[in-house]
Amino acid sequence: MVTPGGLVVLTDRRSAAGPLVETIAAAVRGGAAWIVLRERDLPVEQRADLAARLRAVVPPGRLIVSGPDPLGGDAVHLAAADPRPAGVALVGRSWHGTEPLSDVDYVTLSPIYLTSTKPGYGPALGVERAAELAGSTPWLALGGVDSAARAAECATAGAAGIAVLGAIMRAANPERVARTLAGAFGADRRVRA
Repeated sequence: MVTPGGLVVLTDRRSAAGPLVETIAAAVRGGAAWIVLRERDLPVEQRADLAARLRAVVPPGRLIVSGPDPLGGDAVHLAAADPRPAGVALVGRSWHGTEPLSDVDYVTLSPIYLTSTKPGYGPALGVERAAELAGSTPWLALGGVDSAARAAECATAGAAGIAVLGAIMRAANPERVARTLAGAFGADRRVRA
């Protein structure tokens, strides 16, 4: 399975400026390559229904479900303490630089920058420290990646992608914000290649 990269959007129905599935569809049109379904507080039936509706607007195989139940898919993103489920092809993990990494395909490192989504969560790692922590493990920069300059800085530091929640969810025009962030990240990665 391909490792997530580029613009990866994390869902948050509570902060979405519009209906969640429409917001995600717009982000995908703007260049979001992967989507992480969070919404872990929903009952499993509602979460499975939401996963099915998102799969209808996300490129095939590009929906990652947060938690050990892939909800009919083949990709999960786990918290540090979540067990690795059997039979899942792609496993990512939220990582803080101390947990073992032998069971993952990629990690998210956060917060890269201070973020309004989780005020007081920090201190910010910065891109250099995140790259150092990740070493050879593919990593997604999460937290405060809300501008083209920050997206490009993450690409320059070697991130496989940028994981974005607030900038997309709260945007009046999520397609335009996704296009800006994906474009800046991709442009910098092309320059380095």
